[in-house]
Amino acid sequence: MTFATPALWIAGGLIALSAATLALPRHVSVERSAVLEATPEAVLSLAASNSGYQAFNPYKTRDPELKIDLFGPEAGVGSGFHFDGKEGKGQQTVAGVTDDTVRYAIDLGAMGQPTQAIHAVPSETGTQVTWRIESDMGINPVFRVFGLFMERMMGPTLELGLENLRKAAA
Repeated sequence: MTFATPALWIAGGLIALSAATLALPRHVSVERSAVLEATPEAVLSLAASNSGYQAFNPYKTRDPELKIDLFGPEAGVGSGFHFDGKEGKGQQTVAGVTDDTVRYAIDLGAMGQPTQAIHAVPSETGTQVTWRIESDMGINPVFRVFGLFMERMMGPTLELGLENLRKAAA
């Protein structure tokens, strides 16, 4: 057996492993819902506002040292903020507002550009609020593997955000 044979086996194994990651989901979404004792208008008003979003921003709860720089109009499309903290840095911008949804574009630099939306509709006992984050993991094998852990990593963050929103909208 020559030295080249083990090297070829290792190289072949790495190529096969990388190719196998392409079978993992490219698009990943995480969603949480809660019924809040508030009107849909109150929820969406907070969600579409720079200062309103900061009243329930789950990352501010988890990182009291989080730096936030607001930009754009106070509310509506184009309003947003730059953030820099222990969990990362980037920016979030309101990308769309409808009667029942506020959509955001997020730029995390090399970590990607996920989107998120807060949807609020009347329910029998208040307002049904659904918070959803979607991310395209592309063809990068590391990102595809990372996508397997998004539910476990982001789910608790969304739950905290909904609890913060419950308090802020009351």
